[in-house]
Amino acid sequence: MVVDSEIHTLYWREIAACLHADPDLFFPIGSTGPTVEQIDEAKAVCGRCPVLDQCLGTALRLGHVEGIWGGTTETERRAMRRLEVRRRLAAVTVPPAPLRLAE
Repeated sequence: MVVDSEIHTLYWREIAACLHADPDLFFPIGSTGPTVEQIDEAKAVCGRCPVLDQCLGTALRLGHVEGIWGGTTETERRAMRRLEVRRRLAAVTVPPAPLRLAE
């Protein structure tokens, strides 16, 4: 029995919508034909997931992970990482060149 004053933290994967789904659904082979339907079906499961953000964040932090994570494909996550790198580079300010005095 959990008492109100107790702090109970669940590991996010324990409440993921994919917990009882077929794992093969989240590891499609290819990206065309029937695989597109499989990807859509996996993303639909993710769309109902209460921990979608944690799942996606984990995949982004880990870097190269195969399969559907947080409702995204490997290709979509690569694009997200590239966009984040561009955003960070754009935020870097370059100091102006020193002024040269006329001789």
